[in-house]
Parts: sequence; C-alpha cells; structure tokens
Amino acid sequence: MFAPPSPRLPRALPAEHRAKLLETAREVSFPQGTRLFEEGGHADRFWIVRTGTVELDMHVPGRRAAVIERLGHNELVGWSWLYSPHVWHLGAEAATPVRAYEFDAAGVRALCEDEPALGRDLAQWVGRVVAHRLHCARVRLLDLYGPCGAGSGV
Repeated sequence: MFAPPSPRLPRALPAEHRAKLLETAREVSFPQGTRLFEEGGHADRFWIVRTGTVELDMHVPGRRAAVIERLGHNELVGWSWLYSPHVWHLGAEAATPVRAYEFDAAGVRALCEDEPALGRDLAQWVGRVVAHRLHCARVRLLDLYGPCGAGSGV
C-alpha cells in the first residue's frame, strides 16, 4: 500500500516562518523509555525531533498498545495541541534517547493569531501530518488485525 512521505519541518514551512517558530522553542532531552504523553491527556506542547526516535502508539483494549509510527529527525511529535479540545489522540514514547525542540502550544497558537500567514502555513503543515498519521494508523491496524495481507498493498 502506498505510504505518503512524512511531512518534515524543513520543507513544510517557508524559511521565515520556520525561523519564527524555532525562536519560541526550547531544547529538551528524553531518555529511552520516557513517555512524552498518553492518549487522552491534555495536549499543551509539541516537539520537533532533532536526534533519536519517538514511537507513536494507540491503545487497543485487551492488547498491548500498537505502535503506529516511528518518528525521527525533523519530524513533528504531537498535533493535538492545535485543534480543540487539545487532547492527545495517540501516545508517544522515546524509543531511543531523544533530543528535541519543545514548543508551548498556547504560545504558538498566540503567535499564529498575531501572524495569520504563519498560522495558515502551520495549520496546513499540521493538517498534512494528521492525514499522514491517519494513513499510518489504518495500515498498521490492518496489518495487526485485518485479514492476512490486508495492509500490505492488496
């Protein structure tokens, strides 16, 4: 099955908007195994991975959480902060030691209100990320629970 490329930061935003967004970031590190957030929790921040790998997972009743996607360099971790009610739709865990840029969601939303062009571009980027994640979740769940081979391009 076709998997669209993950929308990464360098080509996702114009240089001036990328620079403005990065001005609001702070650098953080997470040891392997750290839970960044839980499905259903309050989404008040997001990250762009600098180094390492973050796994996105989905709660599956009666089973172990299903890893939906692995994110790495320049990829967005968390999109629920942008859309009301600001609740995480997936969980996330550092699969390796991770260094990332962390952003305060309320501050970025305020920046978007002050600079509508940046807000539009950021919303379009995050929308592409959401579409990509939905595709990955569908394919992964078909691989795990669908008829044999359902998610592999049939």
